[in-house]
Amino acid sequence: MNPPSPRLRLALVVTAVLLLASGSLGYVLHARHRERPPAQGSDASFTVEEPGLYFRDSAGGRIARQDGPGRPRVTGGPSCDRFHTAGGHALCLRSLPGVPARTEALVLDRRLREVRKVTVPGIPNRARVSASGQVLSWTTFTTGDSYNTAAFSTRTAILDLRTGYLVKSIEQIPLTFGGARHHDSDVNYWGVTFAADDNRFYATVSTRGATHLVEGDLRAWSAKALRENAECPSLSPDGTRVAFKKKVSDAPRSPWRLYVLDLATMREHPAAEPHGVDDQAAWLDDATLAYALPGRDGRASDIWTAPADGTGEPRLLVPGGSSPANVG
Repeated sequence: MNPPSPRLRLALVVTAVLLLASGSLGYVLHARHRERPPAQGSDASFTVEEPGLYFRDSAGGRIARQDGPGRPRVTGGPSCDRFHTAGGHALCLRSLPGVPARTEALVLDRRLREVRKVTVPGIPNRARVSASGQVLSWTTFTTGDSYNTAAFSTRTAILDLRTGYLVKSIEQIPLTFGGARHHDSDVNYWGVTFAADDNRFYATVSTRGATHLVEGDLRAWSAKALRENAECPSLSPDGTRVAFKKKVSDAPRSPWRLYVLDLATMREHPAAEPHGVDDQAAWLDDATLAYALPGRDGRASDIWTAPADGTGEPRLLVPGGSSPANVG
C-alpha cells in the first residue's frame, strides 16, 4: 500500500483538529449549561420536575409546591410576583425597583436555571406557558394598576422558544370583528392562553369601552373577536372550554364572576364561586378550576378550587397562595 500523499495527510490533520475543536466546544457549552446556577433566590434542590401544584407563597413571595390537598408545602423556589409553569419551562415575573415601573420576565428551565431574561415596562400582571413549554406570554400594566378603571394600559408579549422570536407587544396584530378589520388606538390585550398546537391562542382585547374574547393565530398573525364581556381566558386541557371572568356588576373592587364557555356551542355558565374573581384561572384537570381570592386572616390571597361544570361548592386549596399551576 502506498503512503498517503502530502495533500491527503494535510486534509486528515485539518479534519482531526476540527473534530477535536468541535468536541471541546460542545463539552464547554454542555458544562456551562450543566453548571448554570438556579434563578436568584431559588434553592438548588427546588425544581419544577416533580408533580404537584406550584404557586406563589404569599408569606415570602417565593414559589412553593404542594403535592396534594392538605399536604405540607415544599418551599425553595425563586421570588416572583407572577408565575406559571408547564412543559418543563417556567415563567417568573418580578417587579424591578425604581421609577418608572419595570418588570423582569425570567424564562427558566425545569431546574429553574435561567434560559432568557427580558426587561419590559410596567407592573407584573399575567403569566402563561403553553402545555409544551415552548411558547410563553406575559402582560404588564404600563398605566394604572387595575382593569376596573378607565385609566389603564397593558402590554402583552409572546415569546417562542423554538425560534427565539419575541413579540414585545401584540397590539399590532390584525384584528377583526365580524370579519371587518378593526382599527383603534385604544386597543389593549392581556391574559393570553395557548392551545395544544402552540399556534392558536385566546386573549382579552379591550377597545371602545368593552372587552372581548379573541382567538388568535400565530402563524397567520391574525386575531378575531368571538364574544363580548370576557376577560383573562384560560383554555381547558382538552381545548374545548375557556374559563374567564365576566363583569356582572359595577362593584368598585371586584365586579367579575368566574364563568366557563363551551367553544363549540358558545354557551356559558357560571362556576359555583359566588365571590368576585379578579384572576386568570388555572385548570387542575379537565373538570376543575383553581383561582386566587383575597385572603382571610390578613393574607394577601388564597387559592380556591371549584368544579368547571358549575356544580358543587368552592373549596379552599392553598391558604396564602396565588399563581397556581398544576404539573401532572
